[in-house]
Amino acid sequence: MRKQKRHTGGQSPLQTAIDNLLCNLGVRQKMLEYEAVERWSEIVGEHIALNAEAAKIVKGVLTVRTTSAVWRNELHLCKAELIEKINSALGSEIVKDIKFR
Repeated sequence: MRKQKRHTGGQSPLQTAIDNLLCNLGVRQKMLEYEAVERWSEIVGEHIALNAEAAKIVKGVLTVRTTSAVWRNELHLCKAELIEKINSALGSEIVKDIKFR
């Protein structure tokens, strides 16, 4: 009977290989950008999500549509906190800036 190697990194060797492949192809970054937009409501909370919607992310800049100028200004004041919250939820520095429209 052969001994199996133990992998202690929390991921299986296959998962590690897949993650590396996705990184090398540049797909992992795009997947995380997509996830940032898709999880916007969950990450920022229902109250903000009712008044602001993540539209897209390009080169680390998240575009968010707001329902009014008041909300745009309010969210602009807490932009750094929102960026930190999103990146923390994704486990990577995906969002570098947010543009509110």
